[in-house]
Amino acid sequence: MADLLGPRISGPARLRDLLAGDEIVVAPGAYDALSARLVEAAGFPAVYMTGFGTTASLLGRPDVGLLTMTEMVQAASRIRSVVEVPVIADADTGYGNALNVIRTVREYEAAGVAAIHLEDEVAPKRCGHLDGKRVVPAATMADRVRAAVDARYNPDFVLIARTDARAVEGLDAAIDRARRYRDAGADMLFVEALQSEAEIERVADTFRDVPLLFNWAEGGKTPPLGRDRLRELGFRLVICPISTLLAATEAMRSVLGRIAQDGTPVNAVRDLPGLTDFAELVGLPEIEEIGEKYGDG
Repeated sequence: MADLLGPRISGPARLRDLLAGDEIVVAPGAYDALSARLVEAAGFPAVYMTGFGTTASLLGRPDVGLLTMTEMVQAASRIRSVVEVPVIADADTGYGNALNVIRTVREYEAAGVAAIHLEDEVAPKRCGHLDGKRVVPAATMADRVRAAVDARYNPDFVLIARTDARAVEGLDAAIDRARRYRDAGADMLFVEALQSEAEIERVADTFRDVPLLFNWAEGGKTPPLGRDRLRELGFRLVICPISTLLAATEAMRSVLGRIAQDGTPVNAVRDLPGLTDFAELVGLPEIEEIGEKYGDG
């Protein structure tokens, strides 16, 4: 967990080290600071800030481009403040044209995240596994990528180019777009919503020389592959965007149902962490230690 006063690890440099290592990097999704702490506590080497989950958490709405860049950066900053592992963040379309992309990159970088992914959908965007997507011209997205590359201050900051063209223009077009985005300077490619293992294999074979991200979208259009198979195919980063969100939703439904049935949490709390345990999880001992050191006046 991030120490309120301790040294900060360089997220971008650490992420690049992980991506260059022997092991595939698995980054579960976090939709707020608490879920990010739990991801790190479970031993994962990185955290993925999910736009789908962040939208659900902040607005209680679907991922259809409702959050602004400022709201997303603020969410990323809160997550980054409580973990030491690198944070990879959804940056949607970059929130406008190339000028907007420049500001987006600099705001996320200032927030301390290690990487962002930018996509080629039109604004307002839709979740990559929902129907009804539209994409901008490939040249427009290539300009976004070039602007992002030029905008970053830290050369280690990882820029991931995502294409959603598979659902709109077909696989061949999506691969061609990914090539163009690589040539524009993207550090990693993310071909979204592939629809068969054969398509996944083709993308992996086409881009053997480029780090690839696999979106293990829970319940989405892409078939679920195991970690060993993904490693064999050469993917370097796997995100699991909404496992935490789905699990939390089901757990809350269950406990609320018990409270509604019993009238109080008298039975529900038997299966839950205690208040003291939870306070320790979110850093109360550390805060008390700081208070004793500096005084709380």
